[in-house]
Amino acid sequence: MSLHRSGGDHPDGVHDPLAGSGFLALPQLSPAVRRLYDSDVDDVGYVMNLSRLWAHLPGTQDALFELLARATTAGSLTSRQRGILVSACASTLGDAYCSLAWGTRLASEAGAAQAGRVLQGDDDGLDAADQALARWARRITEDPNGTAPDDVQALRDAGHDDTEIFAITLFVALRIAFSTVNDALGARPDPQLAAGAPEEVRTAVSFGRPVSDG
Repeated sequence: MSLHRSGGDHPDGVHDPLAGSGFLALPQLSPAVRRLYDSDVDDVGYVMNLSRLWAHLPGTQDALFELLARATTAGSLTSRQRGILVSACASTLGDAYCSLAWGTRLASEAGAAQAGRVLQGDDDGLDAADQALARWARRITEDPNGTAPDDVQALRDAGHDDTEIFAITLFVALRIAFSTVNDALGARPDPQLAAGAPEEVRTAVSFGRPVSDG
Protein backbone atom coordinates (compact mmCIF):
# COMPACT_ATOMS: atom_id res chain seq x y z
CA MET A 1 0.00 0.00 0.00
CA SER A 2 1.36 3.40 -0.93
CA LEU A 3 2.33 5.73 1.89
CA HIS A 4 0.90 8.65 -0.06
CA ARG A 5 -2.69 9.61 0.51
CA SER A 6 -4.64 12.83 0.76
CA GLY A 7 -4.10 12.70 4.52
CA GLY A 8 -6.95 14.02 6.62
CA ASP A 9 -9.46 14.43 3.76
CA HIS A 10 -12.95 13.01 3.74
CA PRO A 11 -14.14 11.35 0.50
CA ASP A 12 -16.18 14.46 -0.23
CA GLY A 13 -13.02 16.56 -0.14
CA VAL A 14 -13.69 18.28 3.19
CA HIS A 15 -10.55 18.33 5.30
CA ASP A 16 -10.80 16.40 8.55
CA PRO A 17 -9.15 18.46 11.33
CA LEU A 18 -8.88 15.39 13.57
CA ALA A 19 -6.60 13.49 11.20
CA GLY A 20 -3.66 12.24 13.22
CA SER A 21 -1.11 13.45 10.72
CA GLY A 22 -2.31 17.04 10.94
CA PHE A 23 -4.12 19.69 8.99
CA LEU A 24 -2.00 19.47 5.83
CA ALA A 25 -2.41 16.98 3.02
CA LEU A 26 0.56 14.67 2.65
CA PRO A 27 3.26 15.80 0.23
CA GLN A 28 4.00 13.77 -2.84
CA LEU A 29 6.52 11.02 -2.29
CA SER A 30 10.04 11.90 -3.28
CA PRO A 31 13.38 10.26 -2.51
CA ALA A 32 13.85 12.65 0.45
CA VAL A 33 10.35 11.99 1.79
CA ARG A 34 10.77 8.25 1.41
CA ARG A 35 14.08 8.40 3.29
CA LEU A 36 12.33 10.25 6.14
CA TYR A 37 9.55 7.66 6.28
CA ASP A 38 11.97 4.74 5.99
CA SER A 39 14.06 6.18 8.82
CA ASP A 40 10.97 6.15 11.05
CA VAL A 41 10.20 2.55 10.14
CA ASP A 42 13.79 1.55 10.88
CA ASP A 43 13.80 3.42 14.22
CA VAL A 44 10.33 2.80 15.65
CA GLY A 45 8.56 0.46 13.24
CA TYR A 46 6.03 2.89 11.76
CA VAL A 47 5.78 6.31 10.11
CA MET A 48 5.14 8.93 12.78
CA ASN A 49 2.40 11.52 12.37
CA LEU A 50 4.86 14.35 12.91
CA SER A 51 7.05 13.05 10.09
CA ARG A 52 4.15 13.42 7.68
CA LEU A 53 4.22 17.13 8.48
CA TRP A 54 7.99 17.57 8.28
CA ALA A 55 7.94 15.67 4.99
CA HIS A 56 6.85 18.93 3.35
CA LEU A 57 10.45 20.11 3.88
CA PRO A 58 12.26 16.96 5.03
CA GLY A 59 15.70 18.54 5.06
CA THR A 60 14.60 21.01 7.71
CA GLN A 61 14.04 18.27 10.26
CA ASP A 62 17.52 16.94 9.61
CA ALA A 63 18.97 20.42 10.05
CA LEU A 64 17.03 21.01 13.26
CA PHE A 65 18.11 17.70 14.75
CA GLU A 66 21.71 18.35 13.76
CA LEU A 67 21.60 21.65 15.64
CA LEU A 68 19.97 19.91 18.61
CA ALA A 69 22.79 17.37 18.58
CA ARG A 70 25.36 20.17 18.60
CA ALA A 71 23.60 21.82 21.54
CA THR A 72 23.49 18.49 23.35
CA THR A 73 27.23 18.01 22.94
CA ALA A 74 28.11 21.60 23.87
CA GLY A 75 25.86 21.42 26.92
CA SER A 76 27.32 18.06 28.01
CA LEU A 77 23.72 16.86 28.34
CA THR A 78 23.10 13.28 29.39
CA SER A 79 20.06 11.28 28.29
CA ARG A 80 18.49 11.86 31.72
CA GLN A 81 19.09 15.61 31.54
CA ARG A 82 17.56 15.84 28.08
CA GLY A 83 14.58 13.89 29.36
CA ILE A 84 14.11 16.38 32.16
CA LEU A 85 14.51 19.41 29.90
CA VAL A 86 12.13 18.20 27.20
CA SER A 87 9.55 16.80 29.63
CA ALA A 88 9.49 20.08 31.56
CA CYS A 89 9.44 22.18 28.40
CA ALA A 90 6.86 20.17 26.44
CA SER A 91 4.45 19.80 29.35
CA THR A 92 4.66 23.53 30.10
CA LEU A 93 3.92 24.25 26.45
CA GLY A 94 1.02 21.78 26.52
CA ASP A 95 2.54 19.53 23.87
CA ALA A 96 1.21 16.00 24.36
CA TYR A 97 3.31 14.49 21.57
CA CYS A 98 6.76 15.28 22.95
CA SER A 99 5.55 14.88 26.54
CA LEU A 100 4.59 11.27 25.85
CA ALA A 101 7.78 10.56 23.92
CA TRP A 102 10.21 12.18 26.32
CA GLY A 103 8.26 11.33 29.46
CA THR A 104 8.72 7.70 28.44
CA ARG A 105 12.44 8.26 27.90
CA LEU A 106 12.73 9.97 31.26
CA ALA A 107 10.88 7.07 32.89
CA SER A 108 13.60 4.72 31.68
CA GLU A 109 16.21 6.90 33.39
CA ALA A 110 14.44 8.10 36.54
CA GLY A 111 11.44 5.81 36.95
CA ALA A 112 7.85 6.18 35.75
CA ALA A 113 6.59 7.89 38.92
CA GLN A 114 9.28 10.56 38.74
CA ALA A 115 8.67 11.14 35.04
CA GLY A 116 4.97 11.59 35.71
CA ARG A 117 5.69 14.14 38.42
CA VAL A 118 7.99 16.18 36.17
CA LEU A 119 5.30 16.23 33.47
CA GLN A 120 2.91 17.60 36.11
CA GLY A 121 5.36 20.32 37.17
CA ASP A 122 6.41 18.60 40.39
CA ASP A 123 10.19 18.34 40.78
CA ASP A 124 10.17 16.66 44.20
CA GLY A 125 12.50 13.69 44.03
CA LEU A 126 14.93 15.33 41.64
CA ASP A 127 18.29 16.41 42.99
CA ALA A 128 19.19 20.09 43.08
CA ALA A 129 21.03 20.00 39.75
CA ASP A 130 18.11 18.36 37.92
CA GLN A 131 15.64 20.73 39.55
CA ALA A 132 17.65 23.68 38.21
CA LEU A 133 17.33 22.27 34.67
CA ALA A 134 13.59 21.63 34.99
CA ARG A 135 12.93 25.10 36.36
CA TRP A 136 15.00 26.76 33.64
CA ALA A 137 13.16 24.83 30.93
CA ARG A 138 9.79 25.88 32.33
CA ARG A 139 10.85 29.47 32.86
CA ILE A 140 12.02 30.06 29.30
CA THR A 141 9.01 28.23 27.90
CA GLU A 142 6.54 30.29 29.95
CA ASP A 143 8.19 33.70 29.75
CA PRO A 144 11.70 34.09 28.33
CA ASN A 145 11.58 37.81 29.13
CA GLY A 146 10.90 36.99 32.75
CA THR A 147 14.26 35.37 33.44
CA ALA A 148 16.71 37.02 35.83
CA PRO A 149 20.41 36.65 36.74
CA ASP A 150 19.45 34.48 39.70
CA ASP A 151 17.93 31.92 37.32
CA VAL A 152 21.19 31.66 35.42
CA GLN A 153 23.18 31.54 38.65
CA ALA A 154 21.17 28.50 39.70
CA LEU A 155 22.51 26.71 36.64
CA ARG A 156 26.05 27.78 37.48
CA ASP A 157 25.53 26.49 41.02
CA ALA A 158 24.44 23.20 39.47
CA GLY A 159 27.84 22.93 37.78
CA HIS A 160 27.24 24.40 34.32
CA ASP A 161 29.60 26.96 32.83
CA ASP A 162 28.31 29.81 30.67
CA THR A 163 28.89 28.02 27.37
CA GLU A 164 26.91 25.05 28.64
CA ILE A 165 24.14 27.37 29.83
CA PHE A 166 23.91 28.89 26.36
CA ALA A 167 23.80 25.40 24.83
CA ILE A 168 21.12 24.24 27.29
CA THR A 169 19.02 27.30 26.49
CA LEU A 170 19.46 26.72 22.76
CA PHE A 171 18.43 23.09 23.21
CA VAL A 172 15.20 24.05 24.96
CA ALA A 173 14.43 26.81 22.45
CA LEU A 174 14.83 24.39 19.56
CA ARG A 175 12.54 21.89 21.29
CA ILE A 176 9.95 24.67 21.68
CA ALA A 177 10.22 25.36 17.95
CA PHE A 178 9.80 21.67 17.09
CA SER A 179 6.77 21.28 19.35
CA THR A 180 5.23 24.50 18.05
CA VAL A 181 5.32 23.31 14.43
CA ASN A 182 3.83 19.94 15.32
CA ASP A 183 1.09 21.36 17.54
CA ALA A 184 0.14 24.29 15.31
CA LEU A 185 -0.31 22.01 12.29
CA GLY A 186 -2.35 19.44 14.19
CA ALA A 187 -0.06 16.46 14.61
CA ARG A 188 -1.56 14.06 17.15
CA PRO A 189 0.48 11.59 19.19
CA ASP A 190 0.79 8.19 17.58
CA PRO A 191 -1.25 5.41 19.22
CA GLN A 192 1.89 3.26 19.34
CA LEU A 193 3.65 6.02 21.28
CA ALA A 194 0.88 6.22 23.86
CA ALA A 195 0.63 2.44 24.14
CA GLY A 196 4.34 2.22 24.91
CA ALA A 197 4.28 4.91 27.60
CA PRO A 198 4.09 3.96 31.30
CA GLU A 199 0.71 4.49 32.93
CA GLU A 200 2.12 7.31 35.07
CA VAL A 201 3.21 9.16 31.95
CA ARG A 202 -0.09 8.64 30.12
CA THR A 203 -2.01 9.85 33.15
CA ALA A 204 0.15 12.96 33.49
CA VAL A 205 -0.35 13.96 29.86
CA SER A 206 -3.89 15.27 30.19
CA PHE A 207 -3.24 18.26 27.89
CA GLY A 208 -2.62 18.96 24.25
CA ARG A 209 -3.98 17.17 21.24
CA PRO A 210 -5.54 13.72 21.80
CA VAL A 211 -3.82 10.54 20.74
CA SER A 212 -4.55 9.61 17.15
CA ASP A 213 -6.97 6.75 16.60
CA GLY A 214 -4.69 5.44 13.89
